[in-house]
Amino acid sequence: MTTTVLKNISEIRRFFHRNEDPVYFISATNFNLLGLDEWVKNFKYICYIDCYGGKHPNVFCPSEQPHAEFQSIEDINNYLLQHKEVIDFVKRRGGKPKFVFLMFDEETERLSKELGADVWFPKAKLRQKMDNKIETVRIGNKAGVPSVPNVLAEVKDYEDLKKTCEKAGIGHDLVLQSAFGDSGHTTFFIKSEADFRRHESEIVGEGEIKIMKRIDCRGSAIEACATKEGTIVGPLMTELVGFKDLTPYRGGWCGNEILSTAFPPKVRQKARELTYKFGEQLRKEGYRGYFELDFLIDKKTGDIWLGELNPRITGASSMTNHAAFAHADAPLFLFHLLEFSKKKFNLDVEELNNRWADPEMIDGWSQMVIKHTEDSVDICTEAPETGIYKMLEDGRVVFDRFDYHRRAVESENEAFFLRILQPGDYRYEGADIGILVTRGRSMTKSFQLNERAKKWIHGIKQSVNGRPLPVAEAGPAMSDPAFKIL
Repeated sequence: MTTTVLKNISEIRRFFHRNEDPVYFISATNFNLLGLDEWVKNFKYICYIDCYGGKHPNVFCPSEQPHAEFQSIEDINNYLLQHKEVIDFVKRRGGKPKFVFLMFDEETERLSKELGADVWFPKAKLRQKMDNKIETVRIGNKAGVPSVPNVLAEVKDYEDLKKTCEKAGIGHDLVLQSAFGDSGHTTFFIKSEADFRRHESEIVGEGEIKIMKRIDCRGSAIEACATKEGTIVGPLMTELVGFKDLTPYRGGWCGNEILSTAFPPKVRQKARELTYKFGEQLRKEGYRGYFELDFLIDKKTGDIWLGELNPRITGASSMTNHAAFAHADAPLFLFHLLEFSKKKFNLDVEELNNRWADPEMIDGWSQMVIKHTEDSVDICTEAPETGIYKMLEDGRVVFDRFDYHRRAVESENEAFFLRILQPGDYRYEGADIGILVTRGRSMTKSFQLNERAKKWIHGIKQSVNGRPLPVAEAGPAMSDPAFKIL
């Protein structure tokens, strides 16, 4: 690469438009970085699940090979990196490959090195450290980004928990979180000894636990990218959490909305400032690149508290990277790639952040992650395919046309659906059916699912059919929630 310095957005866009090195996003699906292949030349997706029935020109899905049961996204990625068809595909395309992942571990790094590829993310060891919810509190404290009143402590039993909380002055209506985990699977609401007994095995013996005062709050999400020029901050999004139409998990993430009026201007601005400060502290800790913060916004006071850090791309990334500012300037993830490309660039981050804070840079979209919510197991025989759907005047939802572009949605009566569940898959409680993306809001002003969203969810679920398991088959052992693939 030449030593010229990229000096503005136009030059950054051109740099990626002319990129020669192959870049691969390797994951269960391409959902998190949907559409990025149109910004970066030689960008391909290597996926375990073919959401497009072979019709997406930049998605490569190898044939199924025997493998141990997957326990995590890391397992899926490590399986893909050892798959002969994947190895042949990467080698055939040549160049010096660059890999990006949603999740990866030290084994993924080793397999990537064997393939001669660079992993364009901070080291797995550092990400693992940052991913610890206890560590997030400490980084936030250093950065001046406060968490909900909390105490970090090991919990021996309920009496011990009560004493710890009395000492910390946070009351007895609590939210407990273990160091790692996601989407409501390791978040426990404890108000009584009976509540504690229900989750005791997941709390006692789990090391240091984050014990928080329970507040009446709204969830929100914001993504950013820590670069050598400073932290670039995306828009504040609402979070859909625990809706029974979408997820069986209490406190489980099930979507986002992006719109300029979701929160008062003061709250939006404060969240942006806190995110910038947190990003600058991450840089001091040695972390760089893409990250996401969850903020809890107190309904009564409007106070903003740090919820958690995800040191990676997330389920909300496709919202951030498709917002109006991304089309006007560049998707946020492009700055992550730029940071790891070692290409020299000068950027006025303050000017960029001020521009992206403009409400005109945010258009209204919503995404809902639809899971099978019934306590049942069968085999899927029919599932709606990826593409554009229409809602008819009588509320029925019908397939209109195949497309893999979210922007093809023309009105609030259309939606883009990305299929996850395939015919032949087990359909069990918590299984992902797919992701539905619509223009406009999916929630009311009081943050409940609106009627239009409920009709869309019902319409998609109506299109999924299954057959009972053969008598000899017990189905998958799903005593624990299935791991999150998004």
